[in-house]
Amino acid sequence: MSDEPSLFGPPRRRAAKAAGADRLRESGHDPSGHRARLRQRLLDGGDDALADHELIEYILMTAIPQKDVKPLARVLMQRFGTLAGVFNAEPQALMQVSGVKETAAAALKIAGVAARRLALTTLREDSVLSSWQALIDYLHIDMAHLTHERVRVLYLNVQNRLLLDQVVSDGTLDESAIYTREIIAKAMAIGAAALILVHNHPSGSPQPSRADIQVTQKIIEAGRHLGITVHDHVIIGREGHVSLKAKGLI
Repeated sequence: MSDEPSLFGPPRRRAAKAAGADRLRESGHDPSGHRARLRQRLLDGGDDALADHELIEYILMTAIPQKDVKPLARVLMQRFGTLAGVFNAEPQALMQVSGVKETAAAALKIAGVAARRLALTTLREDSVLSSWQALIDYLHIDMAHLTHERVRVLYLNVQNRLLLDQVVSDGTLDESAIYTREIIAKAMAIGAAALILVHNHPSGSPQPSRADIQVTQKIIEAGRHLGITVHDHVIIGREGHVSLKAKGLI
């Protein structure tokens, strides 16, 4: 019998090697090279280098290095619908998904916080009216995924730069309160010269209702007497957005 080693080794040795590879994978190493390839695509590519579920997977990789997180990333996308939905979900809701612990929930939350802060920083750098796409991007990041109505007011100075971004109401599935007196009083208190009203439609369609148009006209009228301009009322939905001014409704 030859004493030269077999090409593949005895069954016991092969099993030991396989077990070793499993231990490396479970400890965060990546014998298949999947994580390394994902990282290289991210570093070498543009904004579209990774699909939405792969972005979530990459963030989870840093928080859960001990296992393959691709299935978990797909589950999160299915559960929350969109990338924004995952990044803006409450930590408690994220941790209801099997496999998501506090560290992973925090990693996903920080991605949402960073995205909103970056969008808001871009918006603050110039006149809001001349940075309209940046405004829409910011509003979609913050509001398009919501399952309840949210009303916010963007208060502007005389140069139409952002003074204050205030959430004035978080409502129910299909309605939220807008109080004209409170909105105008706040504008006067901070010296705002103009404002933009914003709310979302959880149904997904941003088409305005009759009530949306009526309350906007009421606020416009109240502001006019005090020298406060209402530039627009923007409605955000998962299907897009509608500007009442662009549609000629105000």
